Amino acid sequence: MEYTYQCKGTCAMVITLEIDEEKKLHNVQFVGGCDGNHKGIIRLVEGQDAESVADTLAGTTCGPRPTSCPDQLSKAIKEALAQAV
Repeated sequence: MEYTYQCKGTCAMVITLEIDEEKKLHNVQFVGGCDGNHKGIIRLVEGQDAESVADTLAGTTCGPRPTSCPDQLSKAIKEALAQAV
């Protein structure tokens, strides 16, 4: 399943991702934001269990912001999983 998420409160504007039938995360992409950090996140989460990644990243903040790109990825994954049910 492919999913597109509109980010809120971060430099990244959009996150796209895929979750396969085994609930593994693939092809995560960020539009906007810090390219180097996003490349690192993408490498770390590729092929990982989507629910586990969402739980690990949830609540991560960026400076004074109440959210971050990892937190927004968590929200995107949770929304995608909810739609798949």
